[in-house]
Amino acid sequence: MKMMVTKIGSKLILVVGITALLTIGIFSYFNIRSHSASLLAEVEQSANQLSETVIHSTRYDMLLNQRDRINKIINTIGEQPSIRTVRVINKSGAIIYSSHQGDIGMLVDKNEESCYACHAANKPLERLPIKGRTRIFRPVPASPRVLGIISPIYNEESCWQADCHAHQKSQTVLGVLDITISLEEVDKQIQKSEMEIIIFAITAVIALSFIISFFVRRWVVKPVNELLKATNQVGVGNLNYIIKDKRKDELGMLARSFNNMTQKLSEARMQLFQSDKMASLGRLAAGVAHEINNPLTGVLTYSSFLLKRTENNPELQEDLKVIVRETKRSREIVKSLLDFARQSVPKKNEADINEIINRSISVIENQLTINHVKLNKNLNANLPTITVDANQMQQVFINLIVNAADAIGQSGGTISISTALITLSPYGITHIKKAICPKRHDLIDNEYKIDGMPSIKLKIISSLGENIVHFDPVYGRNHHSTVINELKDDAKVVCPQCSSSLMEENEKCPQCGSPIFNFEIPSQGKFEACTKRSCGWQRWDAVDNEGKREYIEIKLSDTGCGIAKEDLTRIFEPFYSTKGQKGTGLGLSVIWGIIDNHNGTIKVESEINKGTTFTIHLPLKHVR
Repeated sequence: MKMMVTKIGSKLILVVGITALLTIGIFSYFNIRSHSASLLAEVEQSANQLSETVIHSTRYDMLLNQRDRINKIINTIGEQPSIRTVRVINKSGAIIYSSHQGDIGMLVDKNEESCYACHAANKPLERLPIKGRTRIFRPVPASPRVLGIISPIYNEESCWQADCHAHQKSQTVLGVLDITISLEEVDKQIQKSEMEIIIFAITAVIALSFIISFFVRRWVVKPVNELLKATNQVGVGNLNYIIKDKRKDELGMLARSFNNMTQKLSEARMQLFQSDKMASLGRLAAGVAHEINNPLTGVLTYSSFLLKRTENNPELQEDLKVIVRETKRSREIVKSLLDFARQSVPKKNEADINEIINRSISVIENQLTINHVKLNKNLNANLPTITVDANQMQQVFINLIVNAADAIGQSGGTISISTALITLSPYGITHIKKAICPKRHDLIDNEYKIDGMPSIKLKIISSLGENIVHFDPVYGRNHHSTVINELKDDAKVVCPQCSSSLMEENEKCPQCGSPIFNFEIPSQGKFEACTKRSCGWQRWDAVDNEGKREYIEIKLSDTGCGIAKEDLTRIFEPFYSTKGQKGTGLGLSVIWGIIDNHNGTIKVESEINKGTTFTIHLPLKHVR
C-alpha cells in the first residue's frame, strides 16, 4: 500500500479523489439544508394561511357567540390527517375552543412552546413576525416533530362594542389561535431526499474516481512509465530506444526531447568512437608508412634499374613502367592515408581529368576483363585542364571503379564513365564550411552531420522553451534536423553559445513574408534564410553575385546490385561498409574527403538490383 501511494499516478488519483469527495460532500450538505429549509418554509406558509382562514371563518360566529358553530368548524379542521390540534386560548390562558374536547377549560403554561415566544419578556407581545410565531418541537422525545403556529386574535371595534360580550377598548389582543401540524410526512420526505443525495454523492465520487483514474493512468502514468522504461534502457547503454509518443502536451514534448537527447547521445558516442578509430588509424598509418615504404623503395629501385637495362625490349619496358608508376602510386596512397587521418591539404597542379581517368582504368583493366566487366567511356575530348591533385583524383576513380566492379560481381555487367563541361548555379550545391554569430562564435557542428557534412548549429528560443536546430550546410538545400516553423510565432533564432539574436528585425522573407535570420560566413559575406521550412528561401549575395560557374562533371555508373536507401546517407562515413567483412569502410570516406578538399561535390543515386551512379562536380576556378 505504501508503494502504491508513492507513485505519482496514485498520488494524483488520491488527491483529486479527496478533493472531489470534499467538494461533493459540502455541496450535498448545503443542498440538503436548503431543501429542508424550503420544505419547512412551505409548511410554515401553509400553516399561516390555515390560521388566517380559521380566524376569518370564525369571526362572524365569534361576534354572535355561536359556540356550537365555532366548535364544529374547529373540529372539522382538526380532523385533517396532518393537523394535531386547533385551539383558541383567551387572554387568561384558558383554552376556550379545541379540536380535542378534553382540553377545553384547561389553563396553559405561559412557559410552554405555544406561549414562550410572546411572554419571554414577562408580558405578551402584540406583534410577531411569522418566524417568531412558529416553533418546531417534539411532544415526547421519541415522537415525530411538530410545527406549531400561533396567530393573535386582535380586539376590533365590533368586539368591544358588541352586546354579547364586551371587551375593554384598551385591550389589543383578545387571545390566540394555536394550530399544531405534524411534520412526520415532511421529515420522511426530507430523509428520502437526504438518502437520494447521499446515494448520488457516493455514485458521483465513485464514477469520478474511475474516470480520473482512467485518464490519469492514460495521460500521466502510462507516459511516465514509458519515460522510466526509456531511462532504464539508456542507463544500460541502449541509446537506440525510442519513445513512440505523438501527443502534443508537455509529456509528449518531454518524450520528443528525450528521443532527441538519446539521438544526440548516440551520435556523440558514434562520433567519439569514430574519433578513436581515426586516432588509431593515424597511429596505424604512421607505422604502415614506415614499414611499407621500405619494401616499396626496394621495388622501385630494382624496377627502375631493370627499366634502364631493357631499353632494347619495348614490351618489357611497358610492363616495367607500370610497375614503377604503380609503386610510386602505392607510396603516395600510403602517404594519402596518413594525410587523410591528419586532414592534409592536397597538392594541386594543372591536369587533364581525362588522362587521370584513363590512367586509372589502365591500372585495373585486367581485373575488369577477368570479371567480365565491360567498360564504356564517353569522355569529352575538349575539356580544359583543371587544378587538382592528380594522385588523389586517380585514387578517387580507381576506388569508384573497383567498388562498381565489386557491386557487379562475377556474373558480368557494364561500367560507364563520362565527362562533360557544365554550368551550374551555386544554389543547391555550394557547401557552407564556415559560419559565425555576431560575437564571433563558431556555428559549425562537426559532431552532427547532414549527408556527411558538418551541420550549422542554431538555437530556437520561444515561449515553449529552447530547441536546437541543425541547419543544412548546403546553400539552397533544406535537409534540416528540425522544422523551424513548427514552433511558436514568437520563436527567435539565436547563437547556441551566447544566445545572440540572429534575427533580422526589419526584414521579412520576400516570398512568404515570414521572419528571416542570418549569420556571417567569413570572407564571403552574410547568409540569410527564411524561418519557414516550407518556403525554403535562402540568399547568399557573395555567392550569387559571382553567377553561374563552370564545372567538370564526371559520372560513373554500374549495373550492379545497388545500395539500399537506408545506407545511402551513411556510405561516406569512415569505416561504414556495405560489403561486410570484405570492406574496410575507408574507400568512400577517403573519396568524399578528397572531393571536399577540391571544393567539389559528390552525390550518389542508386536502386536495388538496377545499379548505382556517382556524380562528381569539380569547379574549374578556385573556390574560396
